[in-house]
Amino acid sequence: MNTSNTTAADTSKSQAATITQHELQQVERANETGLQPVIFVHGLWLLPSSWDRWARVFEEGGYTALTPGWPDDPETIGEANANPEIFAHKTVGQVGDHFAEIIAGLTRKPVVIGHSFGGLLAQILAGRGLSVATVAIAPAPFRGVLPLPFSALKSAWPVLGNPANRNRAIPLTFEQFRYAFANAVSEDEAKELYDTFAVPASGTPLFQAATANLDPWTEAKVNTENPARRPLLIISGEKDNTVPWAVANASFKQQQHNQGVTEIREMPNRGHALTIDHGWREVADTSLAFIQHFV
Repeated sequence: MNTSNTTAADTSKSQAATITQHELQQVERANETGLQPVIFVHGLWLLPSSWDRWARVFEEGGYTALTPGWPDDPETIGEANANPEIFAHKTVGQVGDHFAEIIAGLTRKPVVIGHSFGGLLAQILAGRGLSVATVAIAPAPFRGVLPLPFSALKSAWPVLGNPANRNRAIPLTFEQFRYAFANAVSEDEAKELYDTFAVPASGTPLFQAATANLDPWTEAKVNTENPARRPLLIISGEKDNTVPWAVANASFKQQQHNQGVTEIREMPNRGHALTIDHGWREVADTSLAFIQHFV
């Protein structure tokens, strides 16, 4: 009996330990304001700072913005590039549980907005009934999403091309970033985005997503039929190489199994960097309008 209690306590402490002091402060601030909280979830090769401009827009719109990191995320791009190994071994399940733990500290159920693997995580959280509305932007695929366009495979190949990368943190070269993220912007803007935002990323989630349809126990799965899932918007970039329309639309079709509102929008002439490039505000405003309509 004592052993069991100790184990449970240790597990609880371990989960709480993944939440940083800064994240706790964000939760406390959200609870103190009483405003509707909005949680932003970044994807691979980015940090929470990629949402800074979005957070300001939503704060101006009357919401309280929270930008938690994945477990162990460094605070700056410099720290991330100096210590890439810190990103290794992070799994979809681990990150999803981290965000669920943050949500558990809020007095109001949040809106959740995620990009890329953050878009997958946003849908996982929505499928657990943890959000009042969700926006998944260029979301990574989950179990049941079958299309695998060549451009998506090429974008992921710097990681998937070597099985050993599953347990590593992998940076993108500028050329790889240009193809996967910044193909729809100028060369100069692509270089600016790479220098400003790009960091190494855990290889594990990409392997989890790539094998999701072969693994019944995969963590890369979404409960699309939970009646507690609230309104969901999926946003796709017309020129996205990493998550092309075929993938985003297949996610949408899976989500249509839900009785709740499910919508999809395609942003013209936009690539995978649509949340951070020069046109980010259009995507932010589209997301904000959806949230304002349903929350």
